[in-house]
Amino acid sequence: MVTSELKRGTTPNAQQIKEIESAAQIPIVYDEDSPEFTDEQYKEFARQLEVQRANRKRGIVSVRLGKDTLEKAKKLGAGYTAVLARMIDLCINDKELLQKCL
Repeated sequence: MVTSELKRGTTPNAQQIKEIESAAQIPIVYDEDSPEFTDEQYKEFARQLEVQRANRKRGIVSVRLGKDTLEKAKKLGAGYTAVLARMIDLCINDKELLQKCL
């Protein structure tokens, strides 16, 4: 077994692409330890996926930030709004930190 790890923002090199293409040609072999999924199992996975997606949905909020704060946030790069959202999540769930903000 060969494993490779790609860092975010990188693309696979020629050797890695060749390995991926080669692995895609290997047939799947089901056995006693890893049997093929039943239709019921696939349906349950689909149902669980829908539950997870519903739980991940986020509401939209408009927030006014100070100029300096916004500039610092933007310096975090792409995805800075997700970082801000995680910061708010952490703060709202931390009683001490929340108290400091009130």
